[in-house]
Order: sequence, then structure tokens, then C-alpha cells
Amino acid sequence: MDGIQIIVAVVGSFLAGIINTLAGNGSTITLTFLTEMMNLPGNLANGTNRVGIFFQSAASSFAFFKGDKLHIRQHAAYIVTIIIGAIFGVLLAVNVSNEQFKAVFKYAMLLALLIILIKPDKWLQETDLTHRPPNWLVLPVLFLLGVYGGFIQLGMGVIFLVITVLIAKFSIIDANAMKAFVITIYTGLVLIIFHWKGLVDWKIGIILSVGQTLGGYLTARFASHYPNANIVAHRVLIVVVVVATLKLFGIFDMLWNIVD
Repeated sequence: MDGIQIIVAVVGSFLAGIINTLAGNGSTITLTFLTEMMNLPGNLANGTNRVGIFFQSAASSFAFFKGDKLHIRQHAAYIVTIIIGAIFGVLLAVNVSNEQFKAVFKYAMLLALLIILIKPDKWLQETDLTHRPPNWLVLPVLFLLGVYGGFIQLGMGVIFLVITVLIAKFSIIDANAMKAFVITIYTGLVLIIFHWKGLVDWKIGIILSVGQTLGGYLTARFASHYPNANIVAHRVLIVVVVVATLKLFGIFDMLWNIVD
């Protein structure tokens, strides 16, 4: 990596850390860098990208915990269920191609966008511990969420927030705190598998993790102490999902062709 590539890597991964901590899909930035600037093949880029995700999620979890937004014991049943699902998803990913699931992903993002826009007030509520649905209903959904995250990861942050905010009644900041912790645990497992298969470039991954870790930590610290953090996170989430949806449906390419 030359000096320009290192600067782009750190700045881009810093932005990715911010986006991942408040919403999700920040990996769009880092994966683009890995495949377009560093010319890594898809599977190696996927494995290398997990290095930054792991350190960023760990740093975010620490900042959320220090800011009293991450309550591991209180939500242990939810956390353990998602992690178990993610382990199943990782094992599935080793043996099954996820290309067909990626083709369906754009429709999942479109649905998520409609849900976010139709009921904006639901995203600005504080965590409700008294009116949650029963565990027999919530835990299977969280298990499937974990399977999805371990299997494909693509868009995991957005889907995680949709489920934990609208079904499990978390505030968007508390949901992001739990998301960071869960992703730390199962990404560590995924990273071991990718390394074992020789699909991690640790030098590039560590450079990316510098920006992601700093972005994740500072954003989680801000979100833990800023009174209107739920509003900021909701707006970031809308922008992220709108951009992802336009990109997935090829709208950007269409507009570029018109201008060109």
C-alpha cells in the first residue's frame, strides 16, 4: 500500500465505523476500497473486511458499556440467542453459496426503507421493558436474525435494528449497543474461520481497523451521552437505507448514464 492508499483506507474506514455504529452498511465503503483500489478477489476482501468490523464493534461495545447503554446481563437471553443463530449461520456459510440470498437482499432493503418511513415515531421511543412481546415469540425471530448475520452479514446492521427496535422494543441507541456486542462475538468466530482458510490479508485489515475502531468508539461515545442521539441515529439510518436501495436497484448507474 502506498501513502495515498493508506490515507484513503483510514479516512474511508473511519466513515464506515461511524455508519456501522449508528446504522449499518458501512462495509460498502471498505469492501469497495478492498476490491476496487486493492484489487482483492471477493472472498479475500470479505475475510479481510472482518478484521475492521471486529475491532470497530469491540471498541463501540466498550464505549456503549461505559456510557451505560449496553446491559449484557439484562438482555442475556436475547444476546445468547442471536449468537447461537450466528454460529449456525457461519457453519452454513462454509458449505452453501449465498449468491441467491444476495439477489433477494435489495428487496429486503426496500422493505426496510418502507418500514422506517411509515412509522418514524416508533424509532424515537426509549427502551420499553414492560410491553415487550413474550420470549416464545421474540427469541425465534432473534435466532433467525443471528443465522442471517452469520451466514451473509450483508445489511445485518439495518435488519438488526428493524427487529430489535420494532419487535423487541429497544431504543435505536440501545439496539445499536447490543448490535455492536453481538457482532463482536460472532465476527471473532467468523474471522477465525476466514484466517484458517487463508482468506485474510492482515496487513490491510489492520490498517482499515485503525479508522473503523476510532470511528466506532467516538460515535458510540457520542451516542451514549448526546440527549438527541436517537434522532441522529434515525436520520443516519434513513440516509443509509435510501442510498443502499438506490445503489442495489441500479438507480445511480442509470442517472450516471443519463448525465454522461
